[in-house]
Formats: sequence, structure tokens, C-alpha cells
Amino acid sequence: MIELFYWTTPNGHKVTIFLEEAEVEYRITPVNISEGAQFAPAFLAISPNNRIPAIIDHAPADGGAPVSVFESGAILLYLAEKTGRFLPAGLRDRVEVLQWLFWQMGGLGPMAGQNHHFKQYAPEKLPYAIDRYVKETARLYGVLDRRLAGREFIAGDYSIADMASYPWIVPHRRQGLRLEDFPNVARWFAAIRARPAVQRAYARADEINRVPTVTERSAAILFGQGPDLPPTGT
Repeated sequence: MIELFYWTTPNGHKVTIFLEEAEVEYRITPVNISEGAQFAPAFLAISPNNRIPAIIDHAPADGGAPVSVFESGAILLYLAEKTGRFLPAGLRDRVEVLQWLFWQMGGLGPMAGQNHHFKQYAPEKLPYAIDRYVKETARLYGVLDRRLAGREFIAGDYSIADMASYPWIVPHRRQGLRLEDFPNVARWFAAIRARPAVQRAYARADEINRVPTVTERSAAILFGQGPDLPPTGT
């Protein structure tokens, strides 16, 4: 049994996609980041960076005590190795998947996240910041579009690299981008969106939360963090 500490964000969706694709038994423990639940001591014990998602594997492969994992990329890698799914065993194919997984973790996710922040949520609209991150997100879409030329998926067969990247492409309109400008990404996006497991994963999100994560009330919790953790429930 995998216990998934989750909220309805792109990084959260990565893990539900994997669990649905691999048909792994799991249960969701919601962590309402808009209410400050990510600062609860029990959650910080497994996710010291106070970010979702995190998991506890109550039946690890070594038969020992439960294993907790934080960071979405690390979770995908852990689950792929646990199940033997969506990560090739061969050296070269494995490298292909891992480098694109880390491309998403180090590039697409953070840059799209800054795009969202300055374009959608920043209390002061800063043209330089908006232009900077919209252009960088567009550059990364271009990288992905070139990679997908002549390929069905990012790294050969469908893999954790696709699962990691897809949720960050879902909000492309809010990022100020048009999929029709990236035809290979658009074709790949439509293929993944049509997968039954992906549809089930997003249906789980609707069960958990239909309210926008970022509201005027929650902005101070999500964007006002300094080195000291705020008290829970703020």
C-alpha cells in the first residue's frame, strides 16, 4: 500500500498518473496547501521541504519498515524501480528517461511555476518578470517539441519522463502559450490526455479539490514563506 500525501498541483498529478498507470494500490491523504497543512509537524517529518507530494510505502521491497519519499521526481523513480514499470532496465534507454526526467525537474517545472506566479498571482504585475518567464517557458516547449519530432513519447516508450512533463503542459493557456505553435507537443499531449489512467488520475483530483489552490487568502501562505515555518492553520 502506498500512502500518497497529495494536493491538486502538477507535481501531485505526476504521482497519481504513475499509480493509476501501474495499477498500484494507494490511498490519498490530502494536504491542503492553501490552508497551510504542509507545515504540520507530521507532514514535515516525511517532507522536510514542506512541499507535496510525498509518499509512504508501507510494503517496501526489502520487507522492512515503511519507506517515506519526498520530491516528485524521486517518487517517480522510486515507484518505477519498485514496480519495474515505465523505466527501462538497459543502460542507454534508462539514461534517456532519467535525463528527461531531470530536465523536467530542473527546467520545465520551475520555469513554468515562475511563469504562473508572475503572470497569474503576483500582486504587482512586473512586465520584465512576466516576459522573462513566458519566454523561458516557450523556449522549453521548443526543446520538447524538437525532442518529440519523429517520436511518440519523450524517451522511446511511454515512461516517467512523460508522466513528469505532461502535468506542466496542461495549464499551457495560463502560461501564455498555444499548443498549436508546438505541433509535436500538441500531438504528444493529446495522446497522453486520452490515456484512461491519466483521465482517472485527474478524476481523483476533482474528488479531492475543485477550488483554485491560489486565492487571495492563501497567497500569504503559499508565497510569503521565509526561513521560519509559519504556524499551521494560518
